Amino acid sequence: MALEDICSFKGNTQLNPTSSCTPLEDAASVSFITGWRSLGWTSSKRSERNARVPLDFFLPSFTDSTVSPPSIRSISVQRPFPLAHGTTTLGFIFRGGVVAAADTRASAGGLVACPDVHKIIPIHSHLVVTSSGSAADCVLWARILGREIRLYELRHGRRLSISGSAKLLAFMLHPFKGTDVCVALTLCGWDKAGPRLIYVCSDGTRLQGEVFSVGSGSPYAYGVLDGGLRRTLRQEEAVTLAREAVFRATHRDAYSGNNVDLCCITDQGWSRRERENLKEEYYREMQRTAKTVEERERTTN
Repeated sequence: MALEDICSFKGNTQLNPTSSCTPLEDAASVSFITGWRSLGWTSSKRSERNARVPLDFFLPSFTDSTVSPPSIRSISVQRPFPLAHGTTTLGFIFRGGVVAAADTRASAGGLVACPDVHKIIPIHSHLVVTSSGSAADCVLWARILGREIRLYELRHGRRLSISGSAKLLAFMLHPFKGTDVCVALTLCGWDKAGPRLIYVCSDGTRLQGEVFSVGSGSPYAYGVLDGGLRRTLRQEEAVTLAREAVFRATHRDAYSGNNVDLCCITDQGWSRRERENLKEEYYREMQRTAKTVEERERTTN
């Protein structure tokens, strides 16, 4: 799925923002997206800037209600149950790079929709994103982001920075603020400036920091991270801390669980740790607790 699939990107095609008929309608005659606006430029100068503009695309405008058929806009479909989202994703910076971790359970209210979802999505060799929100929306926008970064690299011969990638994603998501689009991506990567961790939400929010945890299990994950997180952690220690944070969060949060995925991003690129089953980790934790209690009783007696 590319950006042109939802925004009718047509390269050098001239579009009139006030026209009631778009190229997308001419092709399929099923779209109700009739208002268009160019991001930052006027359509009359498109031919002059084609050689120098790094990113040139159109996004739909939902503000003009007069150009859309009322019969289509008034259609509403009732969901059989509320789609309450739940997940646990986290990322933080350590001495050698960035570590990203997430569970693998996709939930819809009280229903476990899928136990083996990949919530850590690679974008390129030095960038991955952790996704939370609607699974379909997150996968779609991760693909769109990867496509735009690749186009930028082909046009300019260099890769877009992590900060630039986050700004581009927030810029593309902002027109969908107030809709049912639910996307929260944490960009974990490495560029010339070093390790970068930036959170981008579907309402256009963009925050840069050193630790982020997103989802219904994030309060439990923060409790573990706040107790052991240091910038001087080695990679092995960072992986152990991230694994512990996801495990504790999934143990307490009903919407998170099943497995844990871990990924480390350094100056050499990203590497994925083998997926672990949290059920086995739970039983190992119970055995360690029982053994500790037995040793304590033996010492007391």
